[in-house]
Amino acid sequence: MIQISYQDPRPIYEQVRDAYRQQILAGVLEPGVQLPSVRELSSRLAVNPNTIQRAYRELEQEGCISSVRGKGSFVADVSGAAEARRRELFERFDQLVHELESLGVTPAELGQRVGGGEG
Repeated sequence: MIQISYQDPRPIYEQVRDAYRQQILAGVLEPGVQLPSVRELSSRLAVNPNTIQRAYRELEQEGCISSVRGKGSFVADVSGAAEARRRELFERFDQLVHELESLGVTPAELGQRVGGGEG
């Protein structure tokens, strides 16, 4: 079951999308598993159905789920998606590192930050 936080600055649809994406890519939700209907999940989370619909639409566009009209939304086979997501995140990380270095942040400071020395 996913949870949302009203203290989280991200929109609720992003929280829902990210929670499902993480569970799917980690293998917690296996291919073929049916997700709760839009109506069911919106009722459980006490949010507007359009919020859940948007999260599901983005997950479908990313290839994490597939929707079958009249049947529901199902976890897709994402065997190669985890590696693609990892590459995408490392590219973003490299861009951030480059930007931080251009602002004078030293490799030692970056290493300490990445290593959990600061928070």
